[in-house]
Amino acid sequence: MVWEQNTQVIVMITHLFENGKPKCDLYWPDAGTETYGDMVVSLLREDILASYTLRTFSVRYMKPNGTVSKKEMANLERTIYQYHFTAWPDHGVPLHALPLVSFVRNSAAANAVDAGPIVVHCSAGVGRTGCYIVLDAMLRQIEARGDTNIFSYLKHIRAQRAHLVQTEEQYIFIHDALVEVIEAGETHINKT
Repeated sequence: MVWEQNTQVIVMITHLFENGKPKCDLYWPDAGTETYGDMVVSLLREDILASYTLRTFSVRYMKPNGTVSKKEMANLERTIYQYHFTAWPDHGVPLHALPLVSFVRNSAAANAVDAGPIVVHCSAGVGRTGCYIVLDAMLRQIEARGDTNIFSYLKHIRAQRAHLVQTEEQYIFIHDALVEVIEAGETHINKT
């Protein structure tokens, strides 16, 4: 799917194991290179930050016949960035909103204009994933129009995928996070 959709950014909002239960398969190599069917994935870099880990992968598609021209070879290898938010407990919400807001902004900004859609996943694909999608969309809406309508947007996306934003606590967290963004303004400091 990542290859087919020309995805450049994967957002992961789960741990591999939570509360002693498996939540996500390891779909990348811990180090070096792994082959998954026709795809060769290499871990190029791993940056561990306070609330998330940024992994950089090289993904290469191996054509079944194995013969490719140099021009084709350039189109058979891509760099993929995985933003892995590590400060969100299963069946809960993060302790603080601004690290998540910063994560949403950074991961969304990493997606090139000509890239495909960002792939967002958690363990079940609805709770934390829905929160990320709503926050991203509402941050963009606030920037573009200066207003937001969380309920209307959530109703719209739930028509496409049921149960997005799984709990009342998550729904309240989205509101609290956006209030904090509006009150705090831009808190990102660029390195000079």
